[in-house]
Amino acid sequence: MTPWMERSSFIGRWSLRMGMALLAVVMLFPFVYVLAVSLSSPQDVSNSLIIFPSHASLAAFNWVLTQTNAVQGLEVSAFLVIVGTAINMLMTITMAYGLSRSDVPGSKIILWLVLLTLLIAPTIITKYLVVRQLHLIDTIWSLILPGAIAPFNLIVLRQFFLGIPRELIESAELDGAGEFRILWHIVLPLSKASLAVIALFYAVAQWNNFFDAVLFINSPQLEPIALVLREIVLQGNVSQNNLTASEFMPPSLAVQMAVVVIATIPILVVYPFLQKYFTKGVLTGSIKG
Repeated sequence: MTPWMERSSFIGRWSLRMGMALLAVVMLFPFVYVLAVSLSSPQDVSNSLIIFPSHASLAAFNWVLTQTNAVQGLEVSAFLVIVGTAINMLMTITMAYGLSRSDVPGSKIILWLVLLTLLIAPTIITKYLVVRQLHLIDTIWSLILPGAIAPFNLIVLRQFFLGIPRELIESAELDGAGEFRILWHIVLPLSKASLAVIALFYAVAQWNNFFDAVLFINSPQLEPIALVLREIVLQGNVSQNNLTASEFMPPSLAVQMAVVVIATIPILVVYPFLQKYFTKGVLTGSIKG
């Protein structure tokens, strides 16, 4: 390699590194800003841009946790993530496995109906009427059952099941294994990466679900954290119950950012544990494609 080529390669590598570093700064800046504002005092919030608060304080977090229903919202969202994701995965796995078997009667018709839901989505009024007829209005199940199966996740998981060697399933059938045993002992162990990706998609969707809560939930005790976040950030709905004139009220902007941090941290904590499965599942899906 000539010196000119070596110099060009060196410049190219460092240009790529600098570009990636700049991109990382741009991506991380909103998170740093939100965290800095949530820890700010009234003197800091008066400034136009906050990166390092001069008078750091946890007053905004204390206000959110004591004067709003954020704690109850976290409990509701945790229930949605745990129970809702379990129901999502149970129904998606069983239906995807059934549609991946060519010997299931009517599987092609059902698959076309699933694909049709991607093209023709139900309207808000239709969805509300169905939920009302099922007597699910103002219940926690109205946030879980209507979206128990996501068509896109179902199709992705079905395609992965189709990629499992047919010889393994036929061998198990010759040994007398039933469908549930084949699914539990053969199909699912070979699909851990894809299952982790689908579970992450469902969990994030359950955690961030606020639109269904706006439509179906009337009781404040059933509001998930996403709806609490929406009310505080967009409407400035900060409860002042049990507040006396002598009590300190943090800046509204700090309160809003504190709710954003509280609503974001759980997903950021869970994601690293599923990152290796997420990367493996994406790579496996791209190779199979």
